[in-house]
Amino acid sequence: MHLRHAIMVGMLGRTYDRFHEYQPARGLRERLEMAQSIRGADGVEVVYPSEFASMNETIAMIKDSGLRLSAVNLNVKQDRKWQAGSFTSPDPQLRSMAVQELKVAFDLAAELGTDMVTCCPLIDGHNYSFEVDYLEQWQWLEECISAGARHRSDVRLGLEYKLNEARNYNILADMGRTLYLCERMGLPNVGVTLDVGHALLAKETPAEVMCLAAQADRLFYIHLNDNGRDWDWDMLPGAINFWDLLEVMFYLDRLKWEGWVSYDVFVRNGDPAESMEVAIMIVETAIELLDKIGREELQSFIKEGIPARAFRQLLKAML
Repeated sequence: MHLRHAIMVGMLGRTYDRFHEYQPARGLRERLEMAQSIRGADGVEVVYPSEFASMNETIAMIKDSGLRLSAVNLNVKQDRKWQAGSFTSPDPQLRSMAVQELKVAFDLAAELGTDMVTCCPLIDGHNYSFEVDYLEQWQWLEECISAGARHRSDVRLGLEYKLNEARNYNILADMGRTLYLCERMGLPNVGVTLDVGHALLAKETPAEVMCLAAQADRLFYIHLNDNGRDWDWDMLPGAINFWDLLEVMFYLDRLKWEGWVSYDVFVRNGDPAESMEVAIMIVETAIELLDKIGREELQSFIKEGIPARAFRQLLKAML
């Protein structure tokens, strides 16, 4: 199995939380140069609109870098105007603006040589009972996503779900709801971005829901990271849930995945370029472990269905 590894260039710049700043601000040019230095990286994922204050300059910078673009990540949550929602804003003018931003992201993707836009609508949802009209919200979400996706059929949209943040209850909270939305719209270019950390946060088994998306022909894009199933910490993949990572790699192989995996890793300590390099190494090492154990052997574990025997062999393979 040969994966295409992409770096989220935003994660190479300023990182901070409510209490600390962990990495300094770095311009896009510097971050692209950092990405070029990362062994194993095949491309980058960039964010619109934050990286595109000067549209022509950014487009030229990305093209001149020689790096392939895996996806344009549409951010319609950060600006104050989205405080009450983007695709589900009660203000029709703001919903129209969100759709227009989605169309721009589609055009940018085509211009920059990728067929993928990924979007996590984190500002769409609710915090309290009797705060929003659920029937209206879902209808607005369908209408907006459909209007944006119909803009052009040569670019795909991967919707990234998350249980919560920025809302207490996000409208796209899990794989089931996201696939339901895709089914409701019936558009072939609307699918799912599976963020492994978000699946863990939703108490899902990442490999299982990944297979559901693939069986529905809606698995478009993958973000790799890890957490303790309690918060979206964006840790190095496999740092805590290594067996989940190994299982994801096993099923990606079975699915004959030919798409991208992108590293959504929040670096608190050390050089972020080094951390991304290690993230790729961890994933490649997991694939090597699959080779060592053997796919047929792993499939026999599944068929037998006795976890103790399976883990005896899995642990021995790591020695």
